[in-house]
Amino acid sequence: MKSKPAIPPKRKPVTKKPAKPGKLAIRKPPQSVSTQGDKKAAGIIQSPSGEARLSRGRTREGASFPTPPSLAHLPETYVNTLEEIKRHLQHARVRAVLAANAVVITAYWQTGKIILQRQQEQGWGTRVIDRLSHDLREAFPGMEGLSSRNLLSMKLLALAFPEDAIAKQPVSQLPWGHIIRLLQMVKDSAARAFYIRETITHGWSRSIMQMQIRKQLHLRHGKAQNNFPATLPPPDSDLASQAFKDPYLFDFLGTADLRREAEVEQALVNHIQQFLLEMGAGFAFVGRQVRLEIGDHDFPIDLLFYHLRLRRYVVVELKARDFVPGDVGQINLYRAAVDDLLRHPDDQPTIGLLLCKGKDRLVVEYALRGLDQSIAVAAWQSQITESLPSEFQGSLPTIQEIEAELASK
Repeated sequence: MKSKPAIPPKRKPVTKKPAKPGKLAIRKPPQSVSTQGDKKAAGIIQSPSGEARLSRGRTREGASFPTPPSLAHLPETYVNTLEEIKRHLQHARVRAVLAANAVVITAYWQTGKIILQRQQEQGWGTRVIDRLSHDLREAFPGMEGLSSRNLLSMKLLALAFPEDAIAKQPVSQLPWGHIIRLLQMVKDSAARAFYIRETITHGWSRSIMQMQIRKQLHLRHGKAQNNFPATLPPPDSDLASQAFKDPYLFDFLGTADLRREAEVEQALVNHIQQFLLEMGAGFAFVGRQVRLEIGDHDFPIDLLFYHLRLRRYVVVELKARDFVPGDVGQINLYRAAVDDLLRHPDDQPTIGLLLCKGKDRLVVEYALRGLDQSIAVAAWQSQITESLPSEFQGSLPTIQEIEAELASK
């Protein structure tokens, strides 16, 4: 008698567990093999912690153009956390500037006190102050606050605040320009204390403080108090803004040239961006201060454009100083990174445009000689050493047009 074949047991159906709400699964793309080294698929960077990061274009091991994710993919508490950190940093910046400002005001007060003593004891007159101003400017050529008039203002400060420890007094929180106007316009010490307090509390700019003095605001608020606690001005106030830009402070610290260069470069970035877009020659704006990350180094590209007709990127770098040969290496680094990480296979090689305050023609010629890349160096107010290929003519603004535009800025 034949036995019946065994019937296999029924398998239970496999059900997929639903994904937990609130979590977004990111599938990492497979690494692609490239003939240009360890280049990876576009848009994803692998951080040291294993978390996926976003980037412009392609990435390489240690090189990328990182870009921030959308707010929609961040925790709900992110915006509030951002505002909290911003407030903390804003207050810290104001405290740092006011601390440095107090050092400057103390130095001015001490200088004024010495001058006041010499005038009272030895009868120093205007000619001695003129000579003192000359010798001090010879000793400190980077400081602009050593004129005869400013030295006399320092004497007025020492006369108005004869007490020691000027740094602990609220007046030391005001920029020097505020103090000069205050000494000139308000002679009564109680009224002066009132305007110091109100200026710090409300963050008045110099012009607003002068307007309130002219309106005699202190008479409408009763008798001013002398012993009020020192407070910080609002971080976003006009007073805080002027403190950050106070030329006396940065001249005294020896950082004025660096700050002026940053301001000039920022103004030029704004101007050249608008100029190139208004040329109507096919420029498409990609970004400003585009961050290139290579290993542990960050390199901000001033301006990045894409030219629609030439089918190529245009990197623009601006310098608020004369050309130095190292600038060529810097812009060539940017140009090469854009070619490697952003350029599409159908695009043409990237152009580099370096704009400097001035240049020595022979230095530029030697710096560019032997380079087969498209790099041009323009000066703001002089002629140009140009190495751009002739086929770009008519599609890009001429170097002369760029220089004329910058010279009129």
